[in-house]
Amino acid sequence: MAVSGLRSGGLPLFHHHHHRFPHSFAKLNFLRSNSKKKGFTVLARYAQARDLFSSRRFQDGMEELPKLVEDIVQTSINTGPRGVLRLAQGVQAFIGVGQEWLTDLSKSTNSSAGLPTEMQLGLLSPFYLRRLFERMGATYIKLGQFIASAPTLFPPEYVQEFQNCFDRAPPVPYEEIESILRKELGKPLESVYEYIDPTPLASASIAQVHGARLKGSREDVVIKVLKPGIEDILVADLNFVYVVARILEFLSPDLSRTSLVGIVKDIRESMLEEVDFYKEAANIEAFRRYLETMGLTGDATAPKVYQHCSTGKVLTMQRLYGVPLTDLDSISSLVSNPETSLITALNVWFGSLLACESFHADVHAGNLWLLRDGRIGFLDFGIVGRISPKTWAAMEVFLGSISIDDYDSMASSLIEMGATNKDVDAKAFARDLEKVFSSIKARVGH
Repeated sequence: MAVSGLRSGGLPLFHHHHHRFPHSFAKLNFLRSNSKKKGFTVLARYAQARDLFSSRRFQDGMEELPKLVEDIVQTSINTGPRGVLRLAQGVQAFIGVGQEWLTDLSKSTNSSAGLPTEMQLGLLSPFYLRRLFERMGATYIKLGQFIASAPTLFPPEYVQEFQNCFDRAPPVPYEEIESILRKELGKPLESVYEYIDPTPLASASIAQVHGARLKGSREDVVIKVLKPGIEDILVADLNFVYVVARILEFLSPDLSRTSLVGIVKDIRESMLEEVDFYKEAANIEAFRRYLETMGLTGDATAPKVYQHCSTGKVLTMQRLYGVPLTDLDSISSLVSNPETSLITALNVWFGSLLACESFHADVHAGNLWLLRDGRIGFLDFGIVGRISPKTWAAMEVFLGSISIDDYDSMASSLIEMGATNKDVDAKAFARDLEKVFSSIKARVGH
């Protein structure tokens, strides 16, 4: 049994409605029960198809069509020439990886061994698909990171191969990075930094990080620089994905129950926020205030931001020295009880859900470190989440209602949290919840 409309990705999926049975099904049953002749079966199928086209769904689709066209046109206008440029880049990337595959194929053909499975799959094999994503740039590298982080959704060979998408995106030449720094800071780099390491510490999908030392204070810092043209790439790619999602939902209305368009809109919003380093700096400062207010500075920290040499595209931060929490061998050399460090990290993060303006929403091995002094270091605040007080209050009501089987309160709290469509029937929704929970209890009882 399922409640109509369980939510996915933080977006509405509750669609309580009365069940309708098209009269074409009645025709079909009648024809099948009265004759098994082929002609009657054909007539039944024709009747069913005719009824589908005259159904409410078809009418709704026609009403939605003008909105779809308007949305596509508006999105295309917002994308502008960037869309054409990205199309050309996509074709170039496809041809480039295709040439790599053909070269490797010729080598494999000449060898005595049989053709490897990876070569038979072509550009759909883990290796070549990852290479294609890397050539396509930021958006697709982010998609690759998602694949690497979802072993329950993707085959293990793809998950393993796409691990290379973390901090291993193709680096931008240092000359370009230096040019961006001079333009953004508006002053000679020698007056700000004593030294900048031309070899990047990390090259991610959106930004590149270089080690440096400040002039005067001689403090070790890292400089995070937004890669050139990345905003145009993101806008073009994400708008394209949004249009595809809109078309898919229009062609298959059942997809709307997965909130595909809503999820894409959320991803687009969060990724575009990630390219604004002013926002990231504010997120870091908010987290540092939370640590100070809660007396947690002895347990965890986040890098200090140097505002005088930071802009919307350049972020200069204190350099923290440590190892990722997944590096168990190195962690054991720094602390005697690694489990305690992990528990501390989780406690600090969960505490931020309640006590901080925002919480770190991109916690993975590269962003969570055990520092040399034994503290937990939180890095990269480009993606954060926020939970409103109204949502927290509704969650408390929801949890309380579960313990006393108050399905009306359960339904109203879910509606208050925004977990349903605005026009949901609260009473009917509560009865659906009661049916689901009663079914679960009955099964547990047996």
